[in-house]
Amino acid sequence: MRFTRTKALVAATGLALSLAACGDAGEDSEGVDVQAEEVEEGKFEEGSRMAELAEAGEITIGVKYDQPGLGFKDASADVPSGFDVEIAKLLVADLGIDPSSDAVTWEETISDNREPYLEAGRVDLVLASYSITDERRQIVGQTGPYLITGQQVLVSADSDITGIADLEGEEVCSVSGSTSLENVEAEGAVGAPADTYSQCAEDVLNGSVEAMSTDGAILLGLAAQNEGELKVVGEEFSEERIGVGYSLESPEMCEWINGVLEESFENGDWEAAFQATLGGDDVETPEPPALDECA
Repeated sequence: MRFTRTKALVAATGLALSLAACGDAGEDSEGVDVQAEEVEEGKFEEGSRMAELAEAGEITIGVKYDQPGLGFKDASADVPSGFDVEIAKLLVADLGIDPSSDAVTWEETISDNREPYLEAGRVDLVLASYSITDERRQIVGQTGPYLITGQQVLVSADSDITGIADLEGEEVCSVSGSTSLENVEAEGAVGAPADTYSQCAEDVLNGSVEAMSTDGAILLGLAAQNEGELKVVGEEFSEERIGVGYSLESPEMCEWINGVLEESFENGDWEAAFQATLGGDDVETPEPPALDECA
Protein backbone atom coordinates (compact mmCIF):
# COMPACT_ATOMS: atom_id res chain seq x y z
CA MET A 1 0.00 0.00 0.00
CA ARG A 2 1.49 3.30 -1.10
CA PHE A 3 0.22 6.80 -0.40
CA THR A 4 1.11 9.54 -2.86
CA ARG A 5 -0.24 12.95 -3.73
CA THR A 6 -0.36 14.32 -7.25
CA LYS A 7 -3.27 16.42 -8.51
CA ALA A 8 -5.38 13.92 -6.60
CA LEU A 9 -4.23 11.56 -3.91
CA VAL A 10 -3.55 8.23 -5.56
CA ALA A 11 -1.81 5.10 -4.30
CA ALA A 12 0.27 2.72 -6.38
CA THR A 13 -2.48 0.15 -6.00
CA GLY A 14 -5.03 2.61 -7.36
CA LEU A 15 -6.04 3.87 -3.92
CA ALA A 16 -7.72 7.28 -4.11
CA LEU A 17 -7.25 9.10 -0.83
CA SER A 18 -8.59 12.58 -0.08
CA LEU A 19 -8.02 14.78 2.93
CA ALA A 20 -11.72 14.57 3.64
CA ALA A 21 -11.31 10.86 4.25
CA CYS A 22 -9.09 11.64 7.22
CA GLY A 23 -11.35 14.43 8.43
CA ASP A 24 -12.06 12.75 11.78
CA ALA A 25 -8.63 11.19 12.13
CA GLY A 26 -7.83 13.11 15.27
CA GLU A 27 -11.10 12.51 17.03
CA ASP A 28 -11.52 9.96 19.80
CA SER A 29 -12.68 6.74 18.14
CA GLU A 30 -13.14 3.28 19.54
CA GLY A 31 -12.29 1.78 16.15
CA VAL A 32 -13.16 -1.86 15.55
CA ASP A 33 -14.67 -3.99 18.31
CA VAL A 34 -12.02 -6.69 18.85
CA GLN A 35 -12.86 -9.53 21.22
CA ALA A 36 -10.25 -11.49 23.16
CA GLU A 37 -9.84 -15.08 22.00
CA GLU A 38 -9.86 -18.04 24.33
CA VAL A 39 -6.34 -19.40 24.64
CA GLU A 40 -6.51 -23.16 24.49
CA GLU A 41 -3.96 -25.24 26.30
CA GLY A 42 -0.86 -25.75 24.18
CA LYS A 43 -1.56 -22.84 21.85
CA PHE A 44 1.73 -21.23 22.83
CA GLU A 45 4.90 -23.18 23.51
CA GLU A 46 5.75 -23.33 27.19
CA GLY A 47 8.38 -20.73 28.10
CA SER A 48 7.67 -18.58 25.03
CA ARG A 49 7.08 -14.88 25.50
CA MET A 50 3.55 -15.31 24.14
CA ALA A 51 2.80 -17.94 26.79
CA GLU A 52 4.17 -15.64 29.50
CA LEU A 53 2.03 -12.73 28.36
CA ALA A 54 -1.09 -14.87 28.01
CA GLU A 55 -0.58 -16.31 31.50
CA ALA A 56 0.08 -12.88 33.02
CA GLY A 57 -3.03 -11.52 31.31
CA GLU A 58 -1.50 -8.11 30.70
CA ILE A 59 0.67 -6.41 28.11
CA THR A 60 2.28 -3.04 27.34
CA ILE A 61 2.17 -1.68 23.80
CA GLY A 62 4.27 1.24 22.56
CA VAL A 63 2.32 3.53 20.22
CA LYS A 64 2.42 7.11 18.95
CA TYR A 65 0.10 9.72 20.43
CA ASP A 66 0.50 12.44 17.79
CA GLN A 67 -0.24 10.79 14.44
CA PRO A 68 -3.92 11.10 13.45
CA GLY A 69 -5.11 8.00 11.61
CA LEU A 70 -2.19 5.87 12.81
CA GLY A 71 -1.63 6.48 16.52
CA PHE A 72 -3.34 9.40 18.22
CA LYS A 73 -4.51 10.26 21.73
CA ASP A 74 -5.99 13.52 22.89
CA ALA A 75 -6.52 14.67 26.45
CA SER A 76 -10.12 13.43 26.61
CA ALA A 77 -9.45 9.93 25.26
CA ASP A 78 -8.97 6.89 27.47
CA VAL A 79 -6.99 4.97 24.84
CA PRO A 80 -5.26 5.98 21.61
CA SER A 81 -6.82 5.40 18.19
CA GLY A 82 -5.52 4.71 14.69
CA PHE A 83 -4.44 1.94 12.35
CA ASP A 84 -1.35 1.02 14.41
CA VAL A 85 -3.59 0.68 17.47
CA GLU A 86 -6.10 -1.50 15.62
CA ILE A 87 -3.37 -3.90 14.51
CA ALA A 88 -2.05 -4.00 18.08
CA LYS A 89 -5.53 -4.91 19.32
CA LEU A 90 -5.56 -7.97 17.06
CA LEU A 91 -2.28 -9.17 18.57
CA VAL A 92 -3.48 -8.50 22.11
CA ALA A 93 -6.74 -10.39 21.53
CA ASP A 94 -4.86 -13.42 20.20
CA LEU A 95 -3.15 -13.65 23.60
CA GLY A 96 -6.54 -13.90 25.29
CA ILE A 97 -6.31 -10.34 26.64
CA ASP A 98 -9.23 -7.93 26.22
CA PRO A 99 -7.86 -5.00 24.15
CA SER A 100 -10.37 -2.59 25.70
CA SER A 101 -9.50 -3.47 29.29
CA ASP A 102 -7.05 -2.05 31.80
CA ALA A 103 -4.92 -5.14 31.19
CA VAL A 104 -3.45 -3.26 28.22
CA THR A 105 -1.09 -0.37 28.91
CA TRP A 106 -0.74 1.96 25.93
CA GLU A 107 2.69 3.56 26.37
CA GLU A 108 3.48 6.69 24.38
CA THR A 109 6.56 5.82 22.35
CA ILE A 110 8.24 8.55 20.31
CA SER A 111 10.63 7.75 17.45
CA ASP A 112 13.76 8.20 19.56
CA ASN A 113 12.83 5.71 22.27
CA ARG A 114 11.34 2.77 20.36
CA GLU A 115 14.51 0.66 20.49
CA PRO A 116 15.44 1.67 24.08
CA TYR A 117 11.94 0.82 25.34
CA LEU A 118 12.07 -2.63 23.75
CA GLU A 119 15.61 -3.29 24.95
CA ALA A 120 14.72 -2.27 28.51
CA GLY A 121 11.50 -4.29 28.55
CA ARG A 122 9.43 -1.19 29.19
CA VAL A 123 7.11 -2.25 26.36
CA ASP A 124 6.37 -5.72 25.00
CA LEU A 125 5.59 -4.63 21.43
CA VAL A 126 5.97 -1.44 19.43
CA LEU A 127 3.45 -0.42 16.79
CA ALA A 128 4.36 3.22 16.27
CA SER A 129 4.72 3.94 12.52
CA TYR A 130 7.82 1.79 12.94
CA SER A 131 9.68 1.54 9.62
CA ILE A 132 11.51 -1.76 9.16
CA THR A 133 15.23 -1.26 8.49
CA ASP A 134 18.32 -3.47 8.51
CA GLU A 135 19.94 -1.16 11.06
CA ARG A 136 17.06 -1.48 13.51
CA ARG A 137 17.01 -5.24 13.08
CA GLN A 138 20.50 -5.31 14.57
CA ILE A 139 19.05 -3.92 17.81
CA VAL A 140 15.46 -5.19 18.03
CA GLY A 141 13.18 -7.64 16.28
CA GLN A 142 10.94 -6.29 13.53
CA THR A 143 8.43 -8.06 11.35
CA GLY A 144 5.63 -7.26 8.95
CA PRO A 145 5.07 -5.02 7.17
CA TYR A 146 1.38 -4.42 7.79
CA LEU A 147 1.45 -1.07 5.97
CA ILE A 148 3.56 0.35 3.15
CA THR A 149 3.65 4.09 2.65
CA GLY A 150 6.04 6.70 1.27
CA GLN A 151 7.54 9.96 2.45
CA GLN A 152 6.14 13.30 1.28
CA VAL A 153 6.17 16.96 2.32
CA LEU A 154 3.76 19.06 4.42
CA VAL A 155 3.73 22.84 3.90
CA SER A 156 1.47 25.80 4.66
CA ALA A 157 -1.62 26.05 2.48
CA ASP A 158 -0.34 29.18 0.70
CA SER A 159 3.15 27.79 0.02
CA ASP A 160 4.55 27.58 -3.53
CA ILE A 161 6.63 24.51 -2.64
CA THR A 162 5.67 21.53 -4.81
CA GLY A 163 7.92 18.81 -3.38
CA ILE A 164 11.21 17.87 -1.77
CA ALA A 165 13.21 19.17 -4.76
CA ASP A 166 12.15 22.73 -3.88
CA LEU A 167 13.62 22.41 -0.39
CA GLU A 168 17.31 21.94 -1.16
CA GLY A 169 19.28 23.85 1.46
CA GLU A 170 16.10 24.66 3.42
CA GLU A 171 15.21 23.45 6.90
CA VAL A 172 12.72 20.57 6.92
CA CYS A 173 11.39 19.30 10.21
CA SER A 174 11.04 15.64 11.14
CA VAL A 175 11.30 13.63 14.32
CA SER A 176 14.60 12.78 15.99
CA GLY A 177 15.55 9.13 15.53
CA SER A 178 13.31 8.65 12.48
CA THR A 179 14.30 7.46 9.02
CA SER A 180 12.39 10.49 7.70
CA LEU A 181 15.07 12.86 9.00
CA GLU A 182 17.79 10.88 7.23
CA ASN A 183 15.78 10.84 4.01
CA VAL A 184 15.28 14.62 3.80
CA GLU A 185 19.00 15.17 4.36
CA ALA A 186 19.78 12.68 1.59
CA GLU A 187 17.58 14.80 -0.70
CA GLY A 188 19.65 17.93 0.03
CA ALA A 189 17.45 19.57 2.65
CA VAL A 190 18.66 20.55 6.13
CA GLY A 191 17.14 18.29 8.75
CA ALA A 192 15.46 20.11 11.65
CA PRO A 193 14.81 17.54 14.39
CA ALA A 194 11.86 17.77 16.78
CA ASP A 195 10.55 15.52 19.55
CA THR A 196 7.13 14.94 17.98
CA TYR A 197 5.33 15.23 14.66
CA SER A 198 2.80 17.61 16.19
CA GLN A 199 5.70 19.94 17.05
CA CYS A 200 6.88 19.79 13.45
CA ALA A 201 3.39 20.69 12.22
CA GLU A 202 3.29 23.60 14.66
CA ASP A 203 6.68 24.80 13.39
CA VAL A 204 5.32 24.83 9.84
CA LEU A 205 2.21 26.70 10.97
CA ASN A 206 4.19 29.40 12.79
CA GLY A 207 6.78 29.72 10.04
CA SER A 208 9.76 28.40 12.01
CA VAL A 209 10.47 25.98 9.14
CA GLU A 210 9.37 25.87 5.51
CA ALA A 211 8.14 22.28 5.66
CA MET A 212 8.02 18.99 7.49
CA SER A 213 8.37 15.53 6.01
CA THR A 214 7.48 11.97 6.97
CA ASP A 215 5.18 9.16 5.77
CA GLY A 216 2.35 10.43 3.59
CA ALA A 217 -0.30 8.72 5.74
CA ILE A 218 0.86 10.70 8.78
CA LEU A 219 0.95 13.99 6.86
CA LEU A 220 -2.57 13.49 5.55
CA GLY A 221 -3.84 13.16 9.10
CA LEU A 222 -2.01 16.30 10.21
CA ALA A 223 -3.32 18.22 7.20
CA ALA A 224 -6.86 17.07 8.00
CA GLN A 225 -6.43 18.27 11.58
CA ASN A 226 -5.41 21.68 10.24
CA GLU A 227 -7.72 21.85 7.24
CA GLY A 228 -7.18 24.99 5.18
CA GLU A 229 -3.86 25.74 6.85
CA LEU A 230 -1.62 22.86 5.75
CA LYS A 231 -1.33 20.75 2.60
CA VAL A 232 0.58 17.67 1.43
CA VAL A 233 2.66 18.12 -1.73
CA GLY A 234 4.96 16.18 -4.02
CA GLU A 235 5.54 12.60 -5.06
CA GLU A 236 6.80 9.98 -2.63
CA PHE A 237 10.59 9.93 -2.39
CA SER A 238 10.99 6.89 -0.16
CA GLU A 239 9.30 3.62 0.69
CA GLU A 240 8.45 3.02 4.34
CA ARG A 241 7.56 -0.52 5.39
CA ILE A 242 5.70 -0.22 8.69
CA GLY A 243 6.00 -3.22 11.00
CA VAL A 244 5.86 -4.54 14.56
CA GLY A 245 8.82 -4.25 16.94
CA TYR A 246 9.67 -6.82 19.63
CA SER A 247 12.68 -7.79 21.72
CA LEU A 248 15.52 -9.76 20.14
CA GLU A 249 15.45 -11.85 23.31
CA SER A 250 12.11 -13.26 22.16
CA PRO A 251 12.66 -14.27 18.51
CA GLU A 252 9.71 -16.68 18.70
CA MET A 253 7.41 -13.66 18.58
CA CYS A 254 8.15 -13.17 14.87
CA GLU A 255 6.26 -16.26 13.67
CA TRP A 256 3.38 -15.51 16.05
CA ILE A 257 3.06 -11.88 14.88
CA ASN A 258 3.18 -12.93 11.23
CA GLY A 259 0.55 -15.58 11.89
CA VAL A 260 -1.85 -13.06 13.42
CA LEU A 261 -1.22 -10.58 10.60
CA GLU A 262 -1.73 -13.24 7.94
CA GLU A 263 -4.99 -14.33 9.54
CA SER A 264 -6.17 -10.70 9.63
CA PHE A 265 -5.37 -10.35 5.92
CA GLU A 266 -7.48 -13.42 5.13
CA ASN A 267 -10.47 -12.96 7.44
CA GLY A 268 -11.09 -9.26 6.77
CA ASP A 269 -9.88 -7.89 10.11
CA TRP A 270 -7.04 -5.95 8.47
CA GLU A 271 -9.47 -4.45 5.96
CA ALA A 272 -11.88 -3.47 8.74
CA ALA A 273 -9.03 -1.82 10.68
CA PHE A 274 -7.97 0.13 7.60
CA GLN A 275 -11.48 1.31 6.83
CA ALA A 276 -12.08 2.40 10.42
CA THR A 277 -8.95 4.55 10.56
CA LEU A 278 -7.42 5.44 7.19
CA GLY A 279 -10.41 4.68 4.98
CA GLY A 280 -13.37 6.78 3.93
CA ASP A 281 -16.09 7.14 1.34
CA ASP A 282 -13.60 7.97 -1.42
CA VAL A 283 -10.97 5.44 -0.39
CA GLU A 284 -10.52 2.04 -1.99
CA THR A 285 -9.00 -0.40 0.48
CA PRO A 286 -5.78 -1.79 -1.02
CA GLU A 287 -4.45 -5.33 -0.88
CA PRO A 288 -2.45 -6.18 2.27
CA PRO A 289 1.34 -6.18 1.83
CA ALA A 290 3.47 -9.33 1.63
CA LEU A 291 5.05 -10.27 4.96
CA ASP A 292 8.78 -10.75 5.50
CA GLU A 293 9.91 -14.24 6.39
CA CYS A 294 11.21 -14.78 9.91
CA ALA A 295 14.90 -15.58 10.19
